[in-house]
Amino acid sequence: MALTAGIVGLPNVGKSTLFNAITQAGAESANYPFCTIDPNVGIVEVPDDRLNKLTELVQPKKTVPTTFEFTDIAGIVKGASKGEGLGNKFLSHIREVDAICQVVRCFADDNITHVAGKVDPISDIETINLELILADMESVEKRIGRVEKLAKQKDKDASAEFEVLSMLREAFEAEKPARAVEFTEDQFKIAKQLHLLTIKPVLYVANVGEEDVADPSSNEYVQRVREFAANENAEVIVICAKIESEIAELEGEEKEMFLSELGIEESGLDQLIRKAYSLLGLATYFTAGVQEVRAWTFRKGMKAPQCAGIIHSDFERGFIRAETVHYDDLLANGSMNAAKEAGKVRLEGKEYEVKDGDIIHFRFNV
Repeated sequence: MALTAGIVGLPNVGKSTLFNAITQAGAESANYPFCTIDPNVGIVEVPDDRLNKLTELVQPKKTVPTTFEFTDIAGIVKGASKGEGLGNKFLSHIREVDAICQVVRCFADDNITHVAGKVDPISDIETINLELILADMESVEKRIGRVEKLAKQKDKDASAEFEVLSMLREAFEAEKPARAVEFTEDQFKIAKQLHLLTIKPVLYVANVGEEDVADPSSNEYVQRVREFAANENAEVIVICAKIESEIAELEGEEKEMFLSELGIEESGLDQLIRKAYSLLGLATYFTAGVQEVRAWTFRKGMKAPQCAGIIHSDFERGFIRAETVHYDDLLANGSMNAAKEAGKVRLEGKEYEVKDGDIIHFRFNV
């Protein structure tokens, strides 16, 4: 599943520091705008305790987690939609990602320059959102004139598209993103085909100082970001990019001890990866045998043959059936044989919609 979430934000809010922590890829991070011009791409493992428990149960020769892709996009500034600060290039990079993780600075530090001269996360969010809206407005304006002519000629498809374009233009004029427009299912399909920036799902990442990690609710900036996000039905993740870069270098007990000392149960990065994965409507199924236990990413709503095709196209082409047991049922019964005896292992056909946590053995013939 080649889907990616783009990490965006104003310059110097902690994007590249966060990206380095996620991927340990060493993207340049410096105290000045535009240190990252070409987008850095990193692949990360999706944290999933179910995979660890399956490994303990099956004792395979190897275990393979599923992965997710993040893209670090250079900082956007006011006027980006008109080309300010290499804006056109940055906007094109955002167009290529499937979801947006918008990092906002929620800490004060006189040693780190803020491009606007002050820390104001809501102003930062509105600056970025407005630039994306202006870029989308330009796209809609270019298309609406031609479509309107066809709509006046009673062209059915053009009439439907013109209605969607008109709804979008009205939203953009009110400085609202495309994702805030209430479309019907058919209208949303039309809107998706326009490849708009503001129709992409968004996750806000509040980057706080070290002193706020244990109790982010006490941070006034975080409270304001959460209120803003709630109005968009968006989620907020609170992280300290500086601390996360330290956590990323630790493993096992050492990592657990460090988290305990900070007063948190899970690293912000693990939360971010999981939330971004979910934001795109992704889920995980497993294959489990003595040779390998492996996690596979699929889109929610996919049927068994499509999920088989993620492993290999031959699996989908020659699909016969899927021998399926849910993770919870396997764990409750202790083994595949016990799960079978309890009637928890099922044979599913081509119309079966795969569920998150399914453990599947595909039967196929080519």
